[in-house]
Amino acid sequence: MVIASSRSASTGLVIGCVIFGLGSLIVAHVDIGGWAMAFWRLAISGVIFALLAIITGQRLPRSRRAITYALLSGVFLGFDLALWHESIHAVGPGISTLLNSLQIFFLAAIGFLYFNERQSIVQLASLCLAMLGVAMIGSAEFAQNTAATLGFVTGIVSGAMLAASMTFIRKTHDTEPTPIFVLMQLISIGGVVAMIMPMLFFDMGNILPNTWSEVGWILIYGSVMQCLAWGLIAYSIPKLSLALTGLLLLTEPIAALIIDYSWLDKPINNLQWSGALLTMFAIYLGSLKPKARVLRRYRFFAQFYKRKYK
Repeated sequence: MVIASSRSASTGLVIGCVIFGLGSLIVAHVDIGGWAMAFWRLAISGVIFALLAIITGQRLPRSRRAITYALLSGVFLGFDLALWHESIHAVGPGISTLLNSLQIFFLAAIGFLYFNERQSIVQLASLCLAMLGVAMIGSAEFAQNTAATLGFVTGIVSGAMLAASMTFIRKTHDTEPTPIFVLMQLISIGGVVAMIMPMLFFDMGNILPNTWSEVGWILIYGSVMQCLAWGLIAYSIPKLSLALTGLLLLTEPIAALIIDYSWLDKPINNLQWSGALLTMFAIYLGSLKPKARVLRRYRFFAQFYKRKYK
C-alpha cells in the first residue's frame, strides 16, 4: 500500500504541475498586475479551502509552530507567484516557467543541508543534465527580447521562493501532520497577507479586473490552478524526497513550453526542443533510487501512517 501511495503521489504531482502550467495562459491574457494576480489567486483559493475544511470537519493543528510554518509557506508562495507572473509578462509563459523550474537546485541544496538527503551519482548527474536542458531551452530568448533580463531575474528568484514554500510545507508535516484543506487554507492566508503591500505599491491602478470575462478567468485561476493543482502538489510533497519532487516538477515547464508553441505561436528552435527532451531524460534519471533506500523510505511512511491512524 505504501508503494502504491508513493506512485500515486508522483502521479498527482505531475498532474498538478501540468495544470499549474496551464495557468500561465490566464496570466498572459488577463490585464492585471502580477502582484494583484497572486493576491486574487490566493484569496479565492483561501475561501474555497476554508469551506472545504469546514465541510469535512478538518481542524487546525494544535502546534503553533506547525501553523507558523504553514503561514510562512504561504508567504513564500505569494512571492513565487507574483515574481513568476512578472516573468510571464516579460518573456512569456514557456520561458518563465522554465526559469521557475530552477527550483530543483534550491530544493536539492535544502534537502542536502537540512534534511540529510544524500544524492546518488545518478541523481547528481541528472541535476546537471536538467540544468543543461533548461539552459538550452532559454538560450535564444536574450537574442530577441529586450525584457529578457528582467524576465530571467524574476523567473529565477521565483524558483527560489517556491523551493522555500515547499520546504515549509514539509516542515509543517514534520512538526504535526496537517489535513490538506487546513494546510492549504493557512498557506492561502499567509500569501494573501504578504501580497497586500507589494500589490498596492507595484500594481496600483491595475488591481481589479476590467470585464466580466476577466473576473471569470480569475475565478478559474484561483479555483482550478490553485485549489486543484497546488493542492495535488502540496499533498504529494510530504510523500516524496525534495530532490525527486524538484525533478518531477520539471514536467510543468515542458507543458508550458508546448503551450507556448502550439497555442501562442512562439517560435521554438531545434536547440530548445533538444533541451526539452534532455530535461525529460533528467527527470527519468532522477526518479531512479537504489532499492535499499526505497525500502527504508517505504518503511518510514508505513510507520508514519500507522501512528497517524491507529
